[in-house]
Amino acid sequence: MNITILVKGKRTRIAKRLSLRRVVSAFVLLSLVLLVSSRSTESVYENQIRLNVVKTGLEQQIARVSQLENATHEQVAELVQQIAGMRAKIDYLDTVSHSIAEKNGLTTDDFTLPEEIKSPLDAPESLSAAMHDMQQALEFKVQQIEALETILIGLNIEQESKLAGRPVAKGWLSSYYGMRKDPFSGRPAMHKGVDFAGKTGSGVIATGAGIVTWAGERSGYGNLVEIDHGNGLKTRYGHNDVIQVSMGDVVTKGQVIALMGSTGRSTGAHVHYEVLKNGKQVDPLPYVYR
Repeated sequence: MNITILVKGKRTRIAKRLSLRRVVSAFVLLSLVLLVSSRSTESVYENQIRLNVVKTGLEQQIARVSQLENATHEQVAELVQQIAGMRAKIDYLDTVSHSIAEKNGLTTDDFTLPEEIKSPLDAPESLSAAMHDMQQALEFKVQQIEALETILIGLNIEQESKLAGRPVAKGWLSSYYGMRKDPFSGRPAMHKGVDFAGKTGSGVIATGAGIVTWAGERSGYGNLVEIDHGNGLKTRYGHNDVIQVSMGDVVTKGQVIALMGSTGRSTGAHVHYEVLKNGKQVDPLPYVYR
């Protein structure tokens, strides 16, 4: 079967006869060319889109990594600064504890950081090692300071409880310890304390820290305050007008415990001051003039 193609112009006329097989083959070839051409263009466009998506994702990842890197640098810088501050505080605490120990006559080496702990702080291998060494140094320093505090408290208690000074803020020594003429009977009698005369209402003060074991009236003493200072020492303050402490109170050295009076077996306003050592009265003057 044949097909005739006729092309007619004003001056020309062309007639071409082709077989049906050749026409179909030409049509299929043209279709394939158009299909491949169209598919190739679409594939390049899709690949370009995919590349743009991947590129955008990579750029976002790069930005995130950069932010993380900056944040890490800031955190590391802050950590280094904190470590430096901690080191400065440790040095300060070391200096202070050394000075306190020296002023109180203690062995200073016992209250400063040993070289085994101090030297690793100067050249840490890493931030992790620096933190570990710093923590170890701080824990050891805290233990030293707590021990120093305990010792100082003990020294302070010993100093405060140590009897010294006069039992009055204002007044004068009017009668001594030992044998004297009894003001009531006129006969020789043992005076087991010392008297400080003054004005009624003047302050009577504790000569050492301790616990009040008596605060009230007692025969011969009138209104009496008795204080236990430990180590077998007690003091008594007699003939008070007003007592300002109670039994069981903890008093400090120099605290006003009563007001001077003339209660009990007394001839005028004064404080009868006694020191008892292991239950027996001793001469208070060596304690007064310490």
